[in-house]
Amino acid sequence: MVLGIGIAVISLTLVTYSCLEKSVTIKADGKVIEQRTFKKTVGEVLEANNIKLGPHDQVTPELQAAVQENMVINVVRAFPVTIIADGETKEIVSIPAKVKNVLERAGIEVGKKDLVSANLDDLTYKGQVIKVTRVAEETKEITTSVPYSREYVSDNNLEVGLTRTVSRGRPGQMRQVVKVTYHDGVEVKREVLSSELIKAPVNEVVARGTITSVSRGNLRLDFHRALMVEATAYTYTGRNTATGKRPAVGLVSVDPNVIPMGSRLYIEGYGFATAADRGSAIKGNKIDVFLESKEACYKWGRRWVKVYILK
Repeated sequence: MVLGIGIAVISLTLVTYSCLEKSVTIKADGKVIEQRTFKKTVGEVLEANNIKLGPHDQVTPELQAAVQENMVINVVRAFPVTIIADGETKEIVSIPAKVKNVLERAGIEVGKKDLVSANLDDLTYKGQVIKVTRVAEETKEITTSVPYSREYVSDNNLEVGLTRTVSRGRPGQMRQVVKVTYHDGVEVKREVLSSELIKAPVNEVVARGTITSVSRGNLRLDFHRALMVEATAYTYTGRNTATGKRPAVGLVSVDPNVIPMGSRLYIEGYGFATAADRGSAIKGNKIDVFLESKEACYKWGRRWVKVYILK
């Protein structure tokens, strides 16, 4: 009789322990832990497994929930999300949530035309940077300048290569209504909605020379073209010219891109010459004429002269 009672008590105890022990699954930090436990609450189960929680981590069911048989406990870790908006950078700690909800938590309103670097309905992720670009538009009336064109006419009294202005051009004026788009206060687009010409431009008229032959005293000069150049002078330097010749009157230094080396020239105020040298300082419409002395160079100075590239 006593033996029977003892066996019954042991059996009851085993049944009671079996009822108190629950099977649970814990999902946290990329791991799945399956176990049986006597712990009463979710929080106790996590503590027993040394799973520590941050202030923004999410646990389901909640920590105070009673442990149930075959319960699944999920731990979702929070992470920082960086938000850039209105010239400021904020960091929000969040579990995966819709971008629009995280922005709302950060106190950032998104206008209908504003641009967000992520889809508002996408879930946030660890290390994400969300940029909000403020978009503003304004419509305004402006007056713009209309450039003039250049017209060319022939001048039978002017040498080929030379031009002269017959009449100066004047820009016109255009009244426009434009829509201007700004991103964070910086203009990024300008769309013309309407235009009205209020003052027509006046074209510039330029005469181009046509003659290829001129007389200078008893001389007749036949040439390919003429040009105006700024002329300076140099004298003996102890070095030969770029063509190997010893410097002498009648040899000049030129920019070969303007006057080809070896060209025969006639220079007003100097006479006949040959393009036989070049210098690093001679760029564009510039020449350097050779003279016999420093005094002659000083007297020549710097002047604008007409040069004929002879045939």
